Formats: sequence, structure tokens, C-alpha cells
Amino acid sequence: MTRRSFSLSALALAALFAASGSLRADTTGPALAESAVLESNVVYLRVSHVAATLAGEIGAAQSALAATNQIAGTVLDLRFADGADSEAAKAAANLFAAKKLPLAILVNSETRGEAVVLASTLREAREGLVFGSETQGTKTAGPIQPDIVVKVGLEDERAFMENPYAAPAPAGTNTPAATNNLLPFVEHTSEADLVRAKIKDGEEGENFPPARKSESPKPSIHDPVLARAVDLLKGLAVVRASHS
Repeated sequence: MTRRSFSLSALALAALFAASGSLRADTTGPALAESAVLESNVVYLRVSHVAATLAGEIGAAQSALAATNQIAGTVLDLRFADGADSEAAKAAANLFAAKKLPLAILVNSETRGEAVVLASTLREAREGLVFGSETQGTKTAGPIQPDIVVKVGLEDERAFMENPYAAPAPAGTNTPAATNNLLPFVEHTSEADLVRAKIKDGEEGENFPPARKSESPKPSIHDPVLARAVDLLKGLAVVRASHS
């Protein structure tokens, strides 16, 4: 994937997150709110609510994304998710168990109901690690203490989930550059450019390679919970590749 296509993909993903609207679960809509590929090989699945259609929606999304990408692992985002269908939670857990791919599970204090049960079931079966903050408890499962705690305020977390690539605004600022910085500009002067500057000042007589074009930096995930999970999955992929 070229840098240009990567940048376009990142912008398209940011638009997808922004279009999702409110993060509170909509029990009348699809159980799976978002699906995408991050960092070229990590599947991202955000659950709205645990309902009867969830396992089927997850399976369809995974198959579609794996058809054009070599998948290293999956992020299951259960932040702000809820649900009341215990059979659906079991079906979704069984689906991930059958895939045998590394799994990162994201939760927060607004993870409720059968979404908590799903996360707990997957962790107890050693199917994945849990990232984020402590969940609420349910009738059948106590609050989940994440394996890797990443504390983020709920409002900040909502903003990151709408656009994980947006840089957080510095304290006390409310400018477009601070709030919509998807691809921040980085001034870059190559070694050849520095030499040309000297030639222009009179140091001529040498042949130097043509100037390199400045390239936009690769977009970075600024959502701290999601970034930790993606880093772990990509690290595991490197370890597996080195042992194969």
C-alpha cells in the first residue's frame, strides 16, 4: 500500500467514524456499528449492542475484510456497548474462539449488560486481552478489571471513537488546527536540500542527487486505548513471523 493510498484510507476511516453519530447503543440498528482495517492488517470491530444478529454480522465483516487483507489480529471494541441477549454473547464468543487469531478487547465504564459477559467469556477462555477501564457489573458477571489499564475520560473517549486519528486539542485551544488535525504538517529538509542551500550561497562545482519530495507522515492513531491494542497485535504478528 502506497503512502498516498494509506492516507486516503485513513481519511475514509475517519469519515466513517465521524458519520457514526452518537456512541450510545442503538438497539434498533445493526449490532455491529463499525468494521474496518487499521494499520493495514488489524481488523477493527465496534459493537453497538449484543443482539441475535451479532455473530453473523461479525462473521460477514471478518470475511469481507480478510478477502483483501492479510489479517494479523482483531480489535473488538465493546466501549459504550450493551445488550441483553445471552445466547448472542455465547455465539459471538464461539465465533472468535474458532478463528484462533490474536484478539484485543476494549471496554470502559459504559460497557454494560451482555457486552460485559462477552468480554468476560473471551478473557476466561484465554481468547484475548482486555484493554481500557473497569466495566459495570451484571447479574451474571462482576465488573471487569482490564489486563492493561488505560484511563481516558469518557468525553475524550467518545471523541476518539468518532475519529481515532484526530490529535487531541491542546488545553485552552479550540482552533480547527487543534481539533481536526488528521494529517499534521511536518517540515522536513533533506540532506540534499541543505547542500543545495550551500550551493546557492556559492559552494558550487559538485553533482548532487535530485531533491527528495517531502512525504506526508503516516497517520497515527491517537485513541490511547485503541493504539495500545493495535501495537500489541502488530507486535505479536512480528513475533509469529520470526518463528515461522
